[in-house]
Amino acid sequence: MTSSQPASFTLGPAILFCPADRPDRYQKAAERSDAVILDLEDAVAPADKPAARIAAVEHLSGMSAERRARNVFRVNPAGSEDFQADVTVLAEAAPQYVMLAKAESADDVEALHRRLPEAQVIALCETAAGAAAAPLIAAHPATAAMMWGAEDLIASIGGTSSRLPGGTYRDIARHVRSTVLLSAAAHGKGAIDAIYADIADAEGLAEEAADAVGSGFTAKACIHPGQVEVIRQAYRPTEEQLEYARALLSEVPHHGGVFQFRGSMIDGPLIRHAELVVKRAESLS
Repeated sequence: MTSSQPASFTLGPAILFCPADRPDRYQKAAERSDAVILDLEDAVAPADKPAARIAAVEHLSGMSAERRARNVFRVNPAGSEDFQADVTVLAEAAPQYVMLAKAESADDVEALHRRLPEAQVIALCETAAGAAAAPLIAAHPATAAMMWGAEDLIASIGGTSSRLPGGTYRDIARHVRSTVLLSAAAHGKGAIDAIYADIADAEGLAEEAADAVGSGFTAKACIHPGQVEVIRQAYRPTEEQLEYARALLSEVPHHGGVFQFRGSMIDGPLIRHAELVVKRAESLS
């Protein structure tokens, strides 16, 4: 397997959740983000789910292929009655991306794949079982990307909060975040970082998004349009970073192996880092 992200997964860097029962917000969400997750699961009350499914499917009708590809549907967990209802309705819309809530096994991904064989699956690992099975979930051919979620994870373990009083994640949450990222990378799949729930804390979001970039997450999910630009800014290389990366890469053809550049020893991994910086800058230009 390759550790580079697959060309077929290009969503990001800022992916915005939108309740599927709020069609009045669909257009604004699309205009403000790089992609939209129309949420049929936790964001929608049980009584409102049937109407939400219809609204979400109608939203796709008449869209260009390019616009359709920027919409993700989060369906309910495999095996639930709502999951069956979700995929039955979505089969009419033929979505390109479907996010599977609380994915806990490769069999869960397979259950979604059987019902929507043309859809690429974003597996959301947000329970203890899902975290433990992350490598197998990532290995499934239908899985295009992985995401993790902190609050459902902690609830599934029996905890009461994912973060310490200072705002940083508890060790168990950090472990699962790393596990999902490594599982995705090991199988050449995209990786999406979890949402930052404190909407008013732009500084905390910026720090966490910067860490997501540096760690290798393809994108970061968010829950409010005001968080989008903070995430984009974190993924956009600074002028200094971009100048350094381009200058370093211009030196590569003049050397056969390891070489010195601006006081540092440069080898293969550092060249790859520079290539990724330039690639991110080009994708966000």
